[in-house]
Amino acid sequence: MPSLFDTLALKDITLKNRIVVSPMCQYSADEGVPNEWHLVHLGARALGGAGLVIAEASAVSPEGRISPGDSGLWNDEQAAAWGRIAAFVKRYAVPGIQIAHAGRKASANRPWEGDDHMSADDPRAWELIGPSANAFGANLPLIPKEMTKAEIARVRDDFAAAAKRALVAGFEWLELHFAHGYLGQSFFSPIANKRTDEYGGSFDNRARFLIETLAAVRAVWPEKYPLTARLGVSDFNDESQPLEESIELVRRFKAHGLDLIDVSIGFNTPDIRGVPWGPAFMAPIAERIRREADIPTAVGWLINEPQQADAIVRDGQADLIMLAHAELSDPNWPYHAAKTLGMSRPQDVLPPQYAHWLKGR
Repeated sequence: MPSLFDTLALKDITLKNRIVVSPMCQYSADEGVPNEWHLVHLGARALGGAGLVIAEASAVSPEGRISPGDSGLWNDEQAAAWGRIAAFVKRYAVPGIQIAHAGRKASANRPWEGDDHMSADDPRAWELIGPSANAFGANLPLIPKEMTKAEIARVRDDFAAAAKRALVAGFEWLELHFAHGYLGQSFFSPIANKRTDEYGGSFDNRARFLIETLAAVRAVWPEKYPLTARLGVSDFNDESQPLEESIELVRRFKAHGLDLIDVSIGFNTPDIRGVPWGPAFMAPIAERIRREADIPTAVGWLINEPQQADAIVRDGQADLIMLAHAELSDPNWPYHAAKTLGMSRPQDVLPPQYAHWLKGR
């Protein structure tokens, strides 16, 4: 049996294999409410054989959206709409969701409509908030309002409230989005965070918002279900936090109840020339974090080939493989991976409605 198709037990949840459909923003919600697009997008990938399907970054508050088309979990109407989708996914895979706040990258046009900040006179636009009053830059030039301590506490509580709604909606796996230059990540990053109070400066201070938010979510998210986080562990330049700081932060996350870390990139600056792009380039970093923080890890980024994904799991570099582009290109990637890796009955990765007709093919 290829290692990619081993089960994984985490808390009371068992994944049927190590393939994860990564959260992928669809920018297709209406006032944060997911719809048929999300049902078909996520449902198709659950039918395709992945062990875990994680719904896109869903904003914990209206100003936490990246764009007006982002999904949300800041009200009960959104939770009810997610409930239908989670119930369908659960028939074939474990349903998960990622919750997020976009911070200084919020109030933007959808990627295919410019991927830039909306103008201040656009009636759809809203005020940005962040750890400091400095802009991301490039196509996102607007300067966010530096958050007050009351606003920091409010957003922390928004994460906890969204986690409660995720549970009501039927999700059994929760991921906190602390990567890609969004609010949680920007508090930890010395590139984005220029504060001089207890939420900025030293490692302990820059880590404070993330740890407080994790603790608030852990207090309301059931122990039987995995609580995970995506962390941007480096921006791969001299201004980034050292990888050693990220590893120490993951250790502290674990002490506060985190069950798995999804290892990703910072993206706190538009200057990404230092990122060492290449096949599975984040896997060795995930392996180091897995070893030094003694916690299960997930990893993605330029993992497209089944043999590559299987080797990462087999060699202990990561416990889960996060797929985005590969799953967009081929919702049945797990089935084709099973065939490529020589499983005797690859069709069994799929539901019987498909598997019966594909036997021997």
